[in-house]
Amino acid sequence: MLSKNRINSIVSLQNKKQRDLQRMFIAEGSKLVLDLLSGHFAVHELFVIYAKTDDIRAKLYGSKAMITEVTEAEMSRITALSSPSPVLAVMEMAKTTSPPVVSPDKLVLALDDIRDPGNMGTIIRVADWFGISTVICSETCVDLYNPKVVQATMGSVARVRVISTDLPAWLSGLPAGIRIYGTFAEGENMYEKDLQQSGIIIIGNEAKGISAAVADFVTDKIAIPAFPVSGSGHAESLNASVATAVICAEFRRRSLPGKDKS
Repeated sequence: MLSKNRINSIVSLQNKKQRDLQRMFIAEGSKLVLDLLSGHFAVHELFVIYAKTDDIRAKLYGSKAMITEVTEAEMSRITALSSPSPVLAVMEMAKTTSPPVVSPDKLVLALDDIRDPGNMGTIIRVADWFGISTVICSETCVDLYNPKVVQATMGSVARVRVISTDLPAWLSGLPAGIRIYGTFAEGENMYEKDLQQSGIIIIGNEAKGISAAVADFVTDKIAIPAFPVSGSGHAESLNASVATAVICAEFRRRSLPGKDKS
């Protein structure tokens, strides 16, 4: 049986201040937890409704993680979801690391002040889908370990390296010659643009776009054209995560062998 203090400790991880203090975060759902168990995060403890884990029980109990069996009533008291899942994991945050040196043959996503947890999580999932292994976030982005962000990644957070840093300072230290693509309303139609298969793709804030401090480092301004290209009658803008998916798809399409790149 979970004590009141233990329940309060788990629930407190829904708060950023407590996550940072304890260096822990929570993840819920069978698939998400299994992905995290096989990823680069260390597990602190698993909370399991035993009767509801028939399909994944062997994997959970074979993980050598500390497992606490709880009742449905107890799970409902520690969950951050509206409908509790049969598994909740308390994971250790990744150790703080310096931003990586960008390999000249890699594509990296950089997020400038993304605030919405759903957008952040979905962008990480998009990166995972398109084989982008590193996402750099400005220090003003929503917390990676926010439960809504973790949930929205659908397990991709276990495979994508996400690093928070001073984005302008990091960009200023990049080697000369690295292409830095930024999305702007006045940018060049990306379908008519020469897109390299390495460099940085910057995605700006949902409402304000790319900040002036980051825009100074952009070498190539690109835009996703609306259709019809001329005229009105279309949405004002695209959701940040949707725009990221469209842009990444075009970059990767150009790299497919035997395909028309025009």
